[in-house]
Amino acid sequence: MSAIFGPAGNAESFPYKSSVDAPRWLAELGLDCYEYQCGKGVNVGEQTARKLGAAAAAAGISLSLHAPYFINLANPDPSSLQKTIGYVLAACQAADWMGAGRVVIHSGALMKRTRRQAQDIALSSLKEVVAACDDAGFGHIALCPETMGKINQLGDLDEVLELCTLDERLTPCVDFGHLYARSLGELEGHEACVRMLDRIREVLGEERASRFHSHFSKIQFTPNGGEKMHLTFDQADFGPDPAPLLAEVARRGWSPTFICESAGTQAEDARVMKQLYQNSL
Repeated sequence: MSAIFGPAGNAESFPYKSSVDAPRWLAELGLDCYEYQCGKGVNVGEQTARKLGAAAAAAGISLSLHAPYFINLANPDPSSLQKTIGYVLAACQAADWMGAGRVVIHSGALMKRTRRQAQDIALSSLKEVVAACDDAGFGHIALCPETMGKINQLGDLDEVLELCTLDERLTPCVDFGHLYARSLGELEGHEACVRMLDRIREVLGEERASRFHSHFSKIQFTPNGGEKMHLTFDQADFGPDPAPLLAEVARRGWSPTFICESAGTQAEDARVMKQLYQNSL
């Protein structure tokens, strides 16, 4: 097993109108995976989802899906939890139609609570979300709580790993750009990558840690808030640099999924990441 690489959604250079053509195009580029974007709502129909799944299977492209952004596991309001469950179930239904094995979900916002209070609410909410997914027949789909980029959001690395201890099927979506941004540039470079990967292994064990899900892009941040905007690899003012991370993943023999979220050049930058990784093997 080795790491796999692909884009979040379609790059600006994508030459077709329909995402159904994305798997074939990505395979031609030498990429391995594709994350379908439902951040603004699950609007893909069953027929299109099944066509995309068939195209991905034919091209050897592994699929994941990003659930709606409005999910907030840390909101204690019962009606909000029911909405969150609905968003996750809709995302899992679309993922199931297309044969995507992973659904990425946002952790939530603090909403003027302490981090611990917000985390405890999120743990309780996520238990109910997992139970609802099992009841609906989606227990085979891995939910991936994501590390977040803004300081006032729930979702630093330890918070996401704690969420993942609820069920062995939960897989962390470690967004290294987000962690770089919320740490105001501190989580960057080889030593930081070693520490982060060691921490994942410490909490989840070697086997689960080795197949984590990941988002990666360079991200501009502000001193007060953290994440401001996603950049491209050609923009050098902000990090993180992917090379130390990919070298360390290669050294460990781990096989995570890397989804590149560069702003418009995500397919091209995913190719850069794959080349850096292969050069380190």
